[in-house]
Amino acid sequence: MSQDAVLEIFHNALTMTLLLCGPMLVISIVIGLVISIIQAATQVHEQTITFVPKLLAIALILLITGPWMMNQMNEFTVQLFDIISEVSRNG
Repeated sequence: MSQDAVLEIFHNALTMTLLLCGPMLVISIVIGLVISIIQAATQVHEQTITFVPKLLAIALILLITGPWMMNQMNEFTVQLFDIISEVSRNG
């Protein structure tokens, strides 16, 4: 297996990781920012207030995007197994 092929697999793995984690991270950051602004305005500085809304939002995002995420991971895994079979045949 050439160095270019390994780098391409690594690049695809990192891209897939960012693609799958991105929606949850963005929603979590936005909710945290909104709650922080509300806490600053009301001067209520309780650390646990952000936990429940973030948990609910991430659960909702997982319910909505879960099938798509599983499809993406399935396609990526099939591609990896194809590459492994090519390498084992050639090497």
